[in-house]
Parts: sequence; structure tokens; C-alpha cells
Amino acid sequence: MTGTHLTAEVIAEHGISSEEYTLILNILKREPTWVELGIFSVMWSEHASYKNSIKLLKTLPRDGDYMLAKAGDENAGVVDIGDGLAISFKIESHNHPSAVEPYHGAATGVGGILRDIFTMGAKPIAVLDSLRFGNPDNPMVKHLMNGVVDGIADYGNCFGVPTVGGEIYFEDSYEGNPLINAMAAGLLKHEHLAKSAATGVGNIVVYVGAKTGRDGIHGATFASIELTEESEEKRTAVQVGDPFLEKLLLEATLEVIHSGNVVAIQDMGAAGLTCSSSEMAGKGEVGIEIDVRLVPQREIGMSAYEIMLSESQERMLLIVEPHNFDAVKAIFDKWDLEASIIGKVTPDGLLRVLDAGTVCAEIPAVSLVLGGEAPVYTRELTVPEYIKEVQAFDQKTVNEPKNYSETLKTLMASPNIASKRSIYRQYDHMVQINTIIEPGSDAAVVAVKGTNKAIALSTDCNGRYCYLNPYEGAKGAVAESARNIVCSGAKPIAVTNCLNFGNPYKPEVYWTFSEVIRGMSEACIKFATPVTGGNVSFYNENPSGAIYPTPVIGMLGLMNNVKHTTTQYFINAGDLIILLGKECLDIGGSEYLKTIHNIISGNAPIVDLDLEAELYQVTLELIESGLVSSAHDCSDGGLLVSVAESCFGPKLLMGAKLNFTISGRPDFALFGEAHSRIVISVKPDVLSEVEQVVLNHKFPYQIIGQVTDEDSFVVNDHIAIPISELHKIWSERLK
Repeated sequence: MTGTHLTAEVIAEHGISSEEYTLILNILKREPTWVELGIFSVMWSEHASYKNSIKLLKTLPRDGDYMLAKAGDENAGVVDIGDGLAISFKIESHNHPSAVEPYHGAATGVGGILRDIFTMGAKPIAVLDSLRFGNPDNPMVKHLMNGVVDGIADYGNCFGVPTVGGEIYFEDSYEGNPLINAMAAGLLKHEHLAKSAATGVGNIVVYVGAKTGRDGIHGATFASIELTEESEEKRTAVQVGDPFLEKLLLEATLEVIHSGNVVAIQDMGAAGLTCSSSEMAGKGEVGIEIDVRLVPQREIGMSAYEIMLSESQERMLLIVEPHNFDAVKAIFDKWDLEASIIGKVTPDGLLRVLDAGTVCAEIPAVSLVLGGEAPVYTRELTVPEYIKEVQAFDQKTVNEPKNYSETLKTLMASPNIASKRSIYRQYDHMVQINTIIEPGSDAAVVAVKGTNKAIALSTDCNGRYCYLNPYEGAKGAVAESARNIVCSGAKPIAVTNCLNFGNPYKPEVYWTFSEVIRGMSEACIKFATPVTGGNVSFYNENPSGAIYPTPVIGMLGLMNNVKHTTTQYFINAGDLIILLGKECLDIGGSEYLKTIHNIISGNAPIVDLDLEAELYQVTLELIESGLVSSAHDCSDGGLLVSVAESCFGPKLLMGAKLNFTISGRPDFALFGEAHSRIVISVKPDVLSEVEQVVLNHKFPYQIIGQVTDEDSFVVNDHIAIPISELHKIWSERLK
């Protein structure tokens, strides 16, 4: 086989630098063929190779008491929840495709993360989404948001998995580059855990699922460039999904895994057949030979290049012992799915691609895979000039509100605080009938069938905090996500992350990335929540600029007794309202500062990791002792927003009368967003027991008021508003 002379322009169009092309020549000892160039292009793209992030990612904690699969070893993380059961979970981005085709981009993002889960042998039991858009009053933003929400809803609802939670933020920095992050979790027995490493020379390579088309070609490369007018025209890089076909693939895949007839299995996601075949070979330290003419195709005249790079959805690659193929094929036939032998496992460590028997690519598999010989870079770091300016902001220059009632009403109407019910009501969150806490509370809670256990799931990140201080912002993202899990009554046990940033070749962007990793690592170590895997999404930029650094944290919590499930909603008139934590003395990065004063400045809220960890212990002890009626963390909007949201039960509005001591400025105490604070409600007759638990931990607290059954929200001498008026403002903003 001889290479094809390739021009510098063609090489550059494939996203390969001159240095990388030299490395390719050294690996192959010749010029690459056209197919080989395409393979290197997608496998060495940022999306597939993590070439600009892997060094820093390796500094994150990846081991823990509950871990069954280390980060990066498999398609998704797997954690032990006892009784021979495990949860597989992961979060990934589909930002660029959703910016171009919001419906199909979001839908296939959900489809891809679901395949990652059931490829592990797990049945998907929950989906969450983390979304970022520009101003929701902008018609283009509305178009993008509606398309994304429809795509998520249609795919999840048709597939039959509940979308149980998530988050949505609106900031100008996401105007031209929305973030669409999808998270999924699945349940499996330990013995059904599937592996992806190909083994057994002579074993056959089996293609299953949908036929291959031309959709999604160079999708991995497309996700590794900035969005421009030219790139937005590349609609062939956006895949089209079929949730009904994926449902069939789910059932067939789980059945074939449970049958014991599969040696290894890999989803065809980014980079399609190229990625799945090379990763399976590389992980197993073997070779794989495939013939593209044996691949089922739905379009006429597809070239080997197109077949290898297609990202058509709902496809899997299996390694099967030859004598088991008939049994495997019978299972897929039963579900009306293709199962075709397209190649074999070889001993030479090469990814060999044939086209009707003619070799068109022959590459050492190890040179293509993460942790192999793919290029790894350490980028230049520069502190952005704006950091010093924003952190020098003097919050004392902010005027105190003249009318606190009007200030609170304005905050409740902020898109970042207002009810998201108009969005999540489009999702079926009750399918499978395991959902215990529906969307709207701090974390979703899903029952584990056949046990008394439940899992809690949340996604969190405040990009504005990370813009002001990426180190503290990342710590805060982990802390808030864990705090939400704790408020639901579960113990945080593991993390998956989706790291959304601008162009890593810009030193200022790479500095924010490195600081985020540093903060995330420290928080995860402190909370004993190892990172099980996830996704890095760079190049989230457009001609208007980069997004805020947005490291979304997907947190998994375990509840050993489902009776400990707790929501944020007040339920008993007469209950005492208690703030666990200290009075807030800062407003840096707050929604109050942005919405009321039109200022995005100051330092991000600082996380005291020791205090935060102690808060989790106190809250869980109170909940597990049956002393708490409700629990809700203080975050966006501060203390008063947290209390007001606790009044907004899904079936019943409660009132609140607050009367407590404020030592600093009232607006800082009421609207500041300090971490390590949770609002709980307790019955008066258990107050002494509650106080004893809190005092045993020497944790700061204050009784701040009482739940009422009146149509009122009263705060000292500052505020008196009908709770029904607040609820109307909050619930109708995003309709």
C-alpha cells in the first residue's frame, strides 16, 4: 500500500498541524492515504484525543471506595451501590451541533449519552440536562432554546427514559454558542458489566444497529473548531437520530450482554466506526481488520473514507467468538436489527481497513487512542487582564436598595431564578415509575427497584463565578452539586464532569481551564467524590467571543433508605425555619449584583471546604434522624430566594415570616450567595434535638423565622409581600 500525495491545504483542512503531520509520517514511515488522513484527523481532534487537556485531567482524583471502573477505562463511569448492583453514569456535550441544528443536535446528544450507558450493560433509568443560552428575550435564542428542548424531550420521551432534572442558565456570553450537556445514569448488576477492550485473536468484529449514512461525517473535527459563519454551514456534521430504533438497540444490546456471548462492546459515537474500532484494538493491545464493503449502508456509492468517518446514530461494534455469532445474530434478528460480520481481531496491533479486500488504511492502533501515541500538549498560561480588574471591585460602592420588596420581586423574575417548569414539563419524568422527586427541587431522586435504596442526581455550575475566579468557581460547582444531593437526603459518592471552555490555544483560556481543574480536584478530594469520567468541550467561541468557563458537575448520591428522601418545600405551618451556616457578607458574582445593579464583578463566593464538608454531615444526620421537614441550599439569589422557593410547593403555597438578626448590610445578608448554607424547616417540638446535633458539630446556625399558612412573605422590617404575588412573578417569567 502506498500513500497519496496530500497538499498542505488539504492537511490543514483536516485540522492537522504541520508538526502533527510530521508525526504521522514518522508513525507510518510513508505518506498517509486519504482514508488514513481522515482517521488521524478525527482521532487526533480535541474531541477524541483530549490532546490539550489530558495532562491536567490526570490530576483529578479517580479512585474511591465505590469505583468499579476508573475514569477513561470504559464508555462511562461505574460505581458500586451495594447488593451486587452498580450505577453507570456520565455527562457529555453536544454544543456545536446544537448551535447549528438545535433539534437534532440536542436529540442526538441524548441518544449518544444513553448508548454510553447501556453499552456498559446498564439499563438507563434517568437523564438530566445542563443548558446555557443567551438572553431568552432574543428571538434567535428563543429559537435555539425551543429546538433544543424539543430535541431532548422527543428523544427521551420516545426512548422511554425519564428526564428527571438539570439546570438552565442565561448569560450574554452564551448568545452565539449555547451549551447543551446531557447526563444519563443506568442500573446494572455487577456480573453484567461489559468491557470495551477487544481480545482473542481470530474473534470476529460484528456491526449491529442502524445502517451507515453520510450524516455526521467529521463531527468530531467539527466539535474541535470555533463556530464561524463558514462552520455553521457544515450541516453534514450534525447527525440525525431515531429514538425508536435506539430503544430496540437498547433491548437487543442488554439481552446479548446478559447472554454472555459478547467479548467486548463499544458504542459508535464521535468518529463512528473509526473511533470504536481503534479504541477497542488499542485498549486490548490487539489489531482489528475490517472491510468497509461489509458494513451495512443506507446510501449508494459511499467511499471508504465516508464509511469510516460517518457518525450515523444507533450503531454498536461487538467482538464475538465465532461460534457464538449465530446466537448473537438471533437476538438482533428478534429485535429487527442488523448484525453483520465486518472483520476480525488480529495479533499485529494494527487498525487495518480494507475496501473489497484492498487495503486503504493500516495504522498502529496505539497511535490513535487516548493514552497512546496521540499528541499531548502543554499550553501556555496567562492570567487574563480582566481578572485583576473585576476582583478589585469595591462592593461598598453599591447603593443599598430603597425598596427591598421591589428588589426581591425583580430578582424572582430573573431568568436564572424564575421557574423552569415551562421547560421541564415537556419532559416525561415519570416513565419507568421510579422517579421519587420530580424536577424542581434541589436534586432528582430515583428509586432502585427491588431495594430500599435510591440514587440522587444533580448538575450544577455557575459560569459567572468561574469567569470571576475559575479556581473558586470550580470548587463552588462541586460544592453546590454535592449540597443539592445532601438536601435530598443522599450521600454524594462520585462525579462526572463536562468542561466547557473557549479556544485552548489562547493562553488566557488555558489558564482558566488549569485553575478550574485545580479547584475541582481539591473539592472532589475533600468530599471523597472521585471523577468517574466525562467530557472536555473546547472551542466554544464565535466571532463575538468565548463563553464563560463552564465546568458542569454531574453528581451522584446514594440513599440507603428511601424514607430519607427530602425536598426543598415547606410542608407544615408552624415549622421553624433555620439557616445552617453563616451570614453572608459579600455580593461578588451574585444575581443581585447583576440584575439589580447591572454589574458582573467582584470575587466569586469563596468555598471553605472544611465548613462545606461539615455542613453535609450535619444535614445528613438531621435528615436521617427524621428531624427535618425540608432542606434547600442557598445559591442563586441568596437567602431570601432560597426561602421563597421553599414556599413554592408543587401543590401548596406556604407563607413565611422571617425575623432574625443581621449584623452587616441587609442586602448582602439577604441576597449574597455565600456557600456552605442550607435552609431547613423543623417542627418546634424537635428543636432541642436539632440544636443538639448542630452544636455537637459546632456548626453555625440561626433560627430565622417560621412557616405560615398565610398569603404573606415577611422579612423583618424590610419586606412584606403576598406569597401568591411572588409566586406569580416567579412562575410566569419564562412561559
